[in-house]
Amino acid sequence: MTDEKNNRIIEADIVIWGATGFVGRLAADYLWQVYGKTDRVRLALGGRRHSELKALHRDLKADERLQVIVGDALDTDFLDGMTRKARLVISTVGPYARYGSPLVAACAENGCDYCDLAGEPQWIHRMIRAHQKDAEASGARIVNACGFDSIPSDMGVYFLQKQARQRLGRSLSRVKMLVRAMRGGASGGTVASIINLVEESRRNPEVTRILKNPYSLAPAGMQTGVRQPGVSRPQFDADAESWVAPFVMAAVNTRIVHRSNALADYYYGSDFKYHEAVLTGKGFKGRLRAIRFSVLTGVFFAAAAFAPARKLMQKLILPKPGQGPSRQKQEKGFYKLAFIGKDNSGNRMHARVEGDRDPGYGSTKKMLAESAVCLLHDIPEQETGGGFWTPSTAMGEKLIQRLVTNAGLTFKILES
Repeated sequence: MTDEKNNRIIEADIVIWGATGFVGRLAADYLWQVYGKTDRVRLALGGRRHSELKALHRDLKADERLQVIVGDALDTDFLDGMTRKARLVISTVGPYARYGSPLVAACAENGCDYCDLAGEPQWIHRMIRAHQKDAEASGARIVNACGFDSIPSDMGVYFLQKQARQRLGRSLSRVKMLVRAMRGGASGGTVASIINLVEESRRNPEVTRILKNPYSLAPAGMQTGVRQPGVSRPQFDADAESWVAPFVMAAVNTRIVHRSNALADYYYGSDFKYHEAVLTGKGFKGRLRAIRFSVLTGVFFAAAAFAPARKLMQKLILPKPGQGPSRQKQEKGFYKLAFIGKDNSGNRMHARVEGDRDPGYGSTKKMLAESAVCLLHDIPEQETGGGFWTPSTAMGEKLIQRLVTNAGLTFKILES
């Protein structure tokens, strides 16, 4: 890779690509403070604009050990050079369907490991189909969805199923994830990705098909299975004794979980069922909250699908790319998730996964960074070969250990 100022070749352990974006800046700050300035990892900031990258470098109070790399996300020659020298690239450039594909292609071709925050199942599907064989041949380990979507869901199910195997001697055939509580905000990048997904689904029937199939991210030949449950409207959940509403991130989380199950040779079972929802409470008030939550979610997606309404929302309501919650709001944020599982004999297990920061940003920056460091330092190449992986199938228990030790997450089994 080349530095714009003197055109010299640079080598780095981790390149943070899109470092001047909202999440990119957060990840860069975390990685520099924890790993870069302690010489544990050689880091580089990457992006399009030299002036913004240098400003970020100053804001971080970094020295020459934190390198700056300037290039374009669509410049294949530049990306080829960068991924030949870097050991791993973190990509925070979204919408990934617009800006992320050439980098994945370069990593897969050149054997460069890769982590991202993609919550765009239609794009992940395209990347797997296009580059799986190249990644297998080169040894590149491509791990999508290393943020709030979908590490808590993917690792939460993995944790619960591993505990079930140890305690019950079998996997749980049904698991549900219920959002008990959450505080956080949205960034312009996340909103742009959601809107791009809606636009793609309107233009392309294939995208709609991918979004409707819960097994769409599973390997070829494994994209069908038992009928999956789901929450598309307010309903009462007997296990939780609470009303529930649809969870917007379920569209990607459920597909990542089913891909994990398939990649792990159906570790959760060939009849495994999984869904996600938001708890809204008991009684009449809980039902009203579920209705209100469902209506607001439906109105947003309906407006996003209608061009004039979409443009009006983007102009007057929605955050712009590069915008997001303040540091104070990130630190005050949190999330609490419940995982309820049952086996075919009716045995039940209950786990909790909690995070100590705003889910999409304060916690996501740590999950993304620790995923990258875990893949780089803790997972030998011979242990996880090249290809497209999920967080749990690439890193498993070693990632849980890092998330608990460094990223403010907790994984706990509740005794019945």
